[in-house]
Amino acid sequence: MLSGGGTHPARSRGLGFRGAMAAAASSADMFDDIVMAEERFHGEGYQEGYAEGSHIGVVEGRRYGSLHGAKIGSEVGCYLGFALTWQCLLHKCTDEKNSKKTKVLDSLIGMIRKFPYEDPTYDKLQEDLEKIRGKFKQLHMAMDSVV
Repeated sequence: MLSGGGTHPARSRGLGFRGAMAAAASSADMFDDIVMAEERFHGEGYQEGYAEGSHIGVVEGRRYGSLHGAKIGSEVGCYLGFALTWQCLLHKCTDEKNSKKTKVLDSLIGMIRKFPYEDPTYDKLQEDLEKIRGKFKQLHMAMDSVV
């Protein structure tokens, strides 16, 4: 009994003991929702940020890959053009001095033709590119004596 001769407030509303417990649980759930809101919003914000960051990362990666791939393609294309031009110029020369240069030319052209343009996941892409650069430098120095 409560003071003033009344009964429990939940019982006076006709809720009974179980109804009073349900009302108290509902009230506790409401407060749990409020207290847990920060954690829930943090989790939702993390998920949204992760999804947006992943999308932006893919777009940025594609743009970087296209730009970097175009630079490599341009560089290797320049080497091939240089080598093919000299190959045409030296085609008629058959002396021993030019035959060594022709071998270097053929080697460079072969390396470039085997270069995996279509496969960006190729493990030795950078290694092969460095070999092509080295062979081009060797050829460039050899051709300086021709000019």
